[in-house]
Amino acid sequence: MQKYPMFVDGRNHEPAGGEWFLTDDPFQGKPWAEIARGGQRDVDEAVEAAHRAFPGWADLTASARGALLRTLGDALAGHAERLARLEVRDNGKLLSEMHAQLSYLPQWFHYYGGLADKIEGTVVPLDKKGYFAYTQKEPLGVVAIITPWNSPLMLLAWKLAPALAAGCTVVVKPSEYTSASTVEFVRLLHTAGLPPGVVNVVTGFGHDVGAALVAHPLVRKVSFTGADTTGRQINAAAARDLKPVSLELGGKSPNIVFADADLDAAVNGVVSGIFAATGQTCIAGSRLLVQDTVHDEVVRRVVDLAGTARMGDPADPATQIGPITTPAQHAKVLDYIDIALAEGATLALGGSAATRPECGDGWFVEPTIFTGVDNGMRIAQEEVFGPVLAVIPFSDEQHAVEIANDSRFGLGAGVWTSDIARAFRMAQRIRSGTVWVNTYRAVSYLAPFGGVKDSGIGRENGIGAVHAYLEDRCVWINTGAETGNPFVLR
Repeated sequence: MQKYPMFVDGRNHEPAGGEWFLTDDPFQGKPWAEIARGGQRDVDEAVEAAHRAFPGWADLTASARGALLRTLGDALAGHAERLARLEVRDNGKLLSEMHAQLSYLPQWFHYYGGLADKIEGTVVPLDKKGYFAYTQKEPLGVVAIITPWNSPLMLLAWKLAPALAAGCTVVVKPSEYTSASTVEFVRLLHTAGLPPGVVNVVTGFGHDVGAALVAHPLVRKVSFTGADTTGRQINAAAARDLKPVSLELGGKSPNIVFADADLDAAVNGVVSGIFAATGQTCIAGSRLLVQDTVHDEVVRRVVDLAGTARMGDPADPATQIGPITTPAQHAKVLDYIDIALAEGATLALGGSAATRPECGDGWFVEPTIFTGVDNGMRIAQEEVFGPVLAVIPFSDEQHAVEIANDSRFGLGAGVWTSDIARAFRMAQRIRSGTVWVNTYRAVSYLAPFGGVKDSGIGRENGIGAVHAYLEDRCVWINTGAETGNPFVLR
């Protein structure tokens, strides 16, 4: 049984309360490591370490910070395979997907390393003579980053790289279900040259560590990815201290197939959108909207393709669908299957826990497809976060838009059509942070990502992401204006 202490101020940190908890291997269905259980004292030490490190990190020239970020990216590239295997052990996602993510992840550090010395203020063209004014971009200070269990390191990189480029220091709280890879990741950053205290990790539970981080008076911003219910709690707690937040929350994304689409490509995209990553992704295309004239054909093809998916050991390159990450999530997915059946949806595929020999003792759910779904059903409105697809027919473009937007979420959407004018119209009318046309589940460090409505606040990736960790200072200089009446606004 391996043990993972926290990492604070550049060194391993034992839990102040002396407590540890177990983390499970979802494929084996049993614990494989012990994780330090942090509390208020550990949060205090980590935040204070980040606070002490902030002046030195912020005072580095932007070029020096950028050069170090690029060095960190190179170091991560050299350890991508090891980190990928660690994530597979801890969260059960496919090695092929984790290897692709971890091999791509260094690009965030290269990109934001290059952007660090491109952050510029402006000269303000004032309407008042005798004054000169300019703005400066200043780092916020200590940032709390709280990450989920489905793609821990990728989603950490989305937040960490721009925060460091901006000059902020960081305390990370990973999910209690997938903490090991984050600890190893941050250790590696410091081995590669990151100064002590610039990035710290406190492991533990939300009510102990997460709440203490959000409430800490030295934390100046909170960036969170996870469930919308938790996001609401974080937003409310941060608001008490007027702390800005970035929230990337859940989704119930529509994947819309028109009759004129390339159906082979669309079916492939539909299966990728919901069954890749075992459906455990915020951008899962969990609502399949199909034009009624091709509904039966598309459903048949999707059922046939999903039915061939190979389940089993996520470390096996041949595996296509791995386990659910936690027992609680496994139970939740099965509960939603029961809810859909009770609501009157028709089961077209799956509908149960997987008992195939190749699934061993892991927490697996068969790829599940429901037809006859009305968009008002819970299975169409609530995020399942598992391999469960709800199929909804539509008649025309207007009908598709109405169904797509009839959701409290707005994170992603897919549109499959050969009509370029329709593609532009649909992208304009769907209320979603991202719209993919004739593709799905594509991301880049260059492309902004985030949601509208209950799917969150703010954007990650792209040039704009770094500004989420900066604030403006405006400087006024009197170059010869008369002082005038002291009781009148200048």
